[in-house]
Formats: sequence, structure tokens, C-alpha cells
Amino acid sequence: MNFEGRTAIVSGAGRGIGRSHALLLAELHAHVVVNDLGVDREGRGVDRVPAESVVAEIVAAGGSASANHSDVSSAEGAAELVEGAVQMFGGIDILINNAGVLTGHDFPFTPVDDLRRNLDVHLVGAFELTRAAWPHLRMSDAGRVVMTSSSGLFGDLDLIAYGSAKAGVVGLAAGLAAVGARDGVGVNTIAPIANTRMSDPDPVFDSFTPRDVSAVVAYLAHSDCQLNGVTLAAGGGRVARIAIGESAGHVQQDLTIEDVADNIDTICDTGELFVPNDMAGYFRAFLGRVSDRKRLP
Repeated sequence: MNFEGRTAIVSGAGRGIGRSHALLLAELHAHVVVNDLGVDREGRGVDRVPAESVVAEIVAAGGSASANHSDVSSAEGAAELVEGAVQMFGGIDILINNAGVLTGHDFPFTPVDDLRRNLDVHLVGAFELTRAAWPHLRMSDAGRVVMTSSSGLFGDLDLIAYGSAKAGVVGLAAGLAAVGARDGVGVNTIAPIANTRMSDPDPVFDSFTPRDVSAVVAYLAHSDCQLNGVTLAAGGGRVARIAIGESAGHVQQDLTIEDVADNIDTICDTGELFVPNDMAGYFRAFLGRVSDRKRLP
């Protein structure tokens, strides 16, 4: 599996997992646009060196790459990045939305500016960059988008703002996947765990290399991948699906508060979890289950 003749944009590719994605895609013969503003972990400062260093590494190995320092959280920055990629390589086939920040939180003392900073980079940035790249992805015969979420979407007392943004990415990806099904663009999501500057300094992560995550991202970005609207967890050599689903639940007519209390264990039982492909599929299943109440004694 390779990417001969394909062009990929990787945001936040100057360090960590993004750098690993860029190096692997270039190794597999893709043209790679390495985007990185060069901020610190909390999104402050600007440094052109990280992106340019990755490009130099790729070129030295015989690959094809260019550096970009646009701020993808703005419509102007996203458009500038996309226009530069098209001018340099003639089109866009792959978009890896990887740029991110991580700010520590102490709720309820977390300032709203922390939430806005996380939303701007993770969620708004992915929205703006995908929106700018979409017309070119549609023109590709194998347009692919890989979003980056996190296990933070499951909730952590120290990562309220970060987790909120990462959960939002999953919702954004679901909507984009629905549009992608119409437009011929595959949109999937990765929830990575790897030893980078974004991870906690815990020895448990020592063997969790970014390369393990990049292998999954490369698969999702490849023309052979027919998945759409799927979130994959990846880390330490393990890959698994993360899915939002619905339990079988409880159905009855004239539901009362006591009925809810009496059946709460059944309502919360995830043993028969239904994972819809999209909102339309969800509503078809939901209405089908609700209609069962008409057959109740």
C-alpha cells in the first residue's frame, strides 16, 4: 500500500504524532504539506523551525514535502494552507486534521478562555481546514479526511476543555462523513495514545510510539479504505473501534416517572447496543422501537 501521486496535508505536523504521520506518508511516496504554527503545548508562541525540520528530514530521505506555517483555526489561514498545497502539488487527496493544544484545567476555576482555545484549534480548526480543502477532495478519485479525537472524550476531571473539544470533533466527523457519503470523500477519526509532549510523563507510555498510530492513520487515508464515519482508538500496537450507540431501552405507553425509576437498569443496559451509521439510520431504528409500544398489552 502506497500513496504514489497523492498529496496529503497534515496539520500540526512539526512534532509528535503529526510529525510521524508526515514522515510515514512521505515514506509511502505521498507529497506532504507539513503544517505547523510552532506553538507550545498550550498554544502559545510561534516557531517556524519544527515544520521546516520535518520537511528537511523528508527531502533528505528522497521524499517530497513543503512547509506551511498558517494558523488553521482561522478561515484565512486554512484557505492559505489549501491554496499553497494546490499550487505546489496540483491538488489535495488527503487531509489529516491533527493540530491540537492541551491546557490543564481545575474546574470550576477553569477560565472560559481555555475552553475557547481548545475549541478554536481542535474543532474550529478542523472545520475550517476541511471546509477549505473539500472542493479539492471531491475532485480526487479517493478523497480522504482523518480527524483526531482523543480518549479525553470519555471525560477527565483535569481535561474539561480539552475533552469537550475532542468530543466535538467526533460530532463534526459524523456530519462530515454524511456529506462525504454523498460527495465520495471518506471521513474517519483516530483517537491516539502515544508518547509525545502532549502525554503525561508516565513510564506506561514509553513503548507507545507515534509510529503505531501513524500506521492506522495511513490506512484510513488510503484509497483502499472503504470505512466512513468510524472512530478508531490506536496506541501501543492496539487498534479498536470507539462507537456511540444506544441501548435497547424500555418502551411503554403513558410513561411515568415511576416507570423510568422501575426500569432504569434495563434502560441503561448496553448489552444490546445499537450503533447507527448516521442520523437517518438512527431515527429509523428509534421510530421502529417506539412503534413496538403499540403492540404492547
